[in-house]
Amino acid sequence: MSQKLSPTQLRRVFDPKELDCETTENLPLLEGIIGQERAVNALRFGLGIQAIGFNTYVAGLPGIGKMTAIKAFLEKLAKQKETPPDWCYVNDFADPDQPQVMKLPPGRGKELQRDMKNFLEHARREIPKVFESDEYNARRDEIVKAVNQQREAMLQRLGAQAAEAGFTLQATPLGVMMVPVVGGKPLSDAEFLALPATVREDLQRRREQLQEELKVMMKQARELERAAQGEIQELDQQVALYIVGGLIEELLEKYQDLPQVIDHLEAVSQDILENIDSFKAKPTDSPPPAEAGPPTPWLSDLPFRKYQVNVLVDNSEQQGAPVVVEFNPSHSNLFGRIEKETVFGALYTDFTMIKAGALHRANGGYLVLPVEDLLSNLFSWDGLKRALRSQEIQIEELGERLGFLSTKSLRPQPIPLDVKVLLVGEPILYYLLHTYDDEFAELFKVKADFDTHMDCTQENVRNFLSFLCTLCQKEKLKHLDASAMAKMLEYAARRAEDQGKLSTHFGAIADLVREAHFWATQENSLYVTAEHVHRALREKVYRESLLRDRIQELIAKGTLLIDTRDHALGQVNGLSVIHLGDYEFGRPVRITASVAPGREGIIDIEREVELGGPIHSKGVMILSGYLSHKYAQGMPITLAARLVFEQSYEGIEGDSASSAELYALLSSLAGLPLKQSIAVTGSVNQHGEIQAIGGVNEKIEGFFEICQIQGLTGEQGVMIPASNVRNLMLREEVIDAVQAGRFHVWAVKTIDEGIEILTGVPAGERASDGTFPKDTVNYRIQERLKELAECLQEAPEEEPARKKQAKVTKRKPPTPPKRHKT
Repeated sequence: MSQKLSPTQLRRVFDPKELDCETTENLPLLEGIIGQERAVNALRFGLGIQAIGFNTYVAGLPGIGKMTAIKAFLEKLAKQKETPPDWCYVNDFADPDQPQVMKLPPGRGKELQRDMKNFLEHARREIPKVFESDEYNARRDEIVKAVNQQREAMLQRLGAQAAEAGFTLQATPLGVMMVPVVGGKPLSDAEFLALPATVREDLQRRREQLQEELKVMMKQARELERAAQGEIQELDQQVALYIVGGLIEELLEKYQDLPQVIDHLEAVSQDILENIDSFKAKPTDSPPPAEAGPPTPWLSDLPFRKYQVNVLVDNSEQQGAPVVVEFNPSHSNLFGRIEKETVFGALYTDFTMIKAGALHRANGGYLVLPVEDLLSNLFSWDGLKRALRSQEIQIEELGERLGFLSTKSLRPQPIPLDVKVLLVGEPILYYLLHTYDDEFAELFKVKADFDTHMDCTQENVRNFLSFLCTLCQKEKLKHLDASAMAKMLEYAARRAEDQGKLSTHFGAIADLVREAHFWATQENSLYVTAEHVHRALREKVYRESLLRDRIQELIAKGTLLIDTRDHALGQVNGLSVIHLGDYEFGRPVRITASVAPGREGIIDIEREVELGGPIHSKGVMILSGYLSHKYAQGMPITLAARLVFEQSYEGIEGDSASSAELYALLSSLAGLPLKQSIAVTGSVNQHGEIQAIGGVNEKIEGFFEICQIQGLTGEQGVMIPASNVRNLMLREEVIDAVQAGRFHVWAVKTIDEGIEILTGVPAGERASDGTFPKDTVNYRIQERLKELAECLQEAPEEEPARKKQAKVTKRKPPTPPKRHKT
């Protein structure tokens, strides 16, 4: 049986006295995630299991607070984990193009960087002083003097041998030459050629012997010089080792528990001894020369960068595991980059210019990424999958990887990766990735689904109010009193469209609190009250309801024909919902039906002109099934019926008007007018059962507003499916009108119940012989169908015109129009 709903059934009201709290400032702060037990269990599982590939996809609609809730959840969980190590890059003296990665305990990386900086500054400051000391110069002069004395002695011996042989040694730019001497006078080339041949040959033979002696002497001299250079180098190393040896020993002792550091310090010490000349010059404190463009590194400092330590990830201040949320997951922001700077017009880079990415900072902890931004950044998604598969982070030039750049660059050693990645996005992206990306299912094996509503239990109500308290305290908003808290609960139930649920769309709920706080501030109120919440809602609707007001104005002026008082044959007021961003409103629409003899069946004009969506067309086609099931058990259905949404100029989608269309059709068949004071919503199946629809509150309120404009008579109302009663959270003004008997809401389960309300005539139940009682709606319909069938018994069967037209003219694929839901 149909039911006229009482005011208490149209809205769930929360009594402020039952909240056991005067204001939100008396409530505890919220801990954890509200009403998402399924998602929380999935998160705990995905974050707890250590197997490879068990990363998590957090699915949920925008605005329900996924990112905020996940971050708070992870930060609490991360405090219980161990702090991950520091990661550093140091120079590889054997292969500078491949910097070495170094893993250090938390805080030791920064400490090593500071120690190496102090060590280097000390070496650059003290080593030049020692090389300028008198003691060093004296020892160096001794080595040089000893070599010079030995070389002079060798020259004297060779000179004596040359004099005995009749030659003298003469130094030239080309070296030492043997010049013959006759009568104590060196001979010129002309004089030498004027000598007799026998004399010349004798002199030439003696010269060749002396030349061999000279070669031996020069070789010995070079060996002496090399030995001297070795002694000087050894002296330099002893001097340098005297300066840096003590510091190196201290560092070796300090970092004796870190073998990687020990090896690096030994390599640094060896390299300094091998390149001691670069330390002999005093460091300059003058700034680099001013020039246009970005500053360049001071050239004198470049040779010493190789001794520095690049702390890529510093966890010295980290407590527990890191939680990193990267809102711009570009390739460089995720995987790091190798920066470059200009030195005299050329690009320069080294290991100190390697910068960390989000994966480095989150290593050993948790990385949260918005999936939409990740997929929209070039190569970020492929790079993330590669890193998760290989379990290491490789910093590389993106252009080099693509083959666009061939310039020489660094190839840092990869860093082992141990991270839990959480992708946050809409459910549709999860299903698309799962379907079209084979690797996605292997890398993200856990799905955490965030629901859009939660059960209205005492625990959830308490947590909801704690959320309001936390929001007010965190953002320094005025606290809510009990009346405002009750209205916020009712608003959450309205958004959930269920009297037994609360919405988890905490973004919209928080926005309403902020707006109510604004109006409370304008009135200098100590707390936010129910009136402030009401005003925030009214102002929000007023800001966004321009189109709704224009449509209502057209109805009031009679431009759009909507009758709310009379009766009409084959005509009913249906209800649709128009979506404008986050604002929805109901719009009444006139639906008409006409019936005539014919074989075309039920024709949906909206579908014929390609304005009806597939779901709407399905709802209309179900009407034929209802007629056959209800009235044509023993005869064929032969009629030509046309259904149309009057004055509808945009696309229509949804099946919630199928019951209204059926009422209009039945009215036309039965010849019984329908009450225009009652609007109808609900879908129907082939057995005549009324099924639930969406947007029931907006639809009722939309028709109520039109009735207000045209004048409430006490007979107006809306007929809804009985299964939608729990979804009712109507505005207070509608409740007041129902309380005063000026407006009504009926809940029906079947078409028969609805047709009785609309016509005031009994529907009639089928007897055992298949007939209906006389003077009932169903009897009149069945008789009318028999008449239509008899009219066409002797008429020649013709192909329906619309089918013939379809054969002649092939339609072009339509452009989907903008639709509103029925």
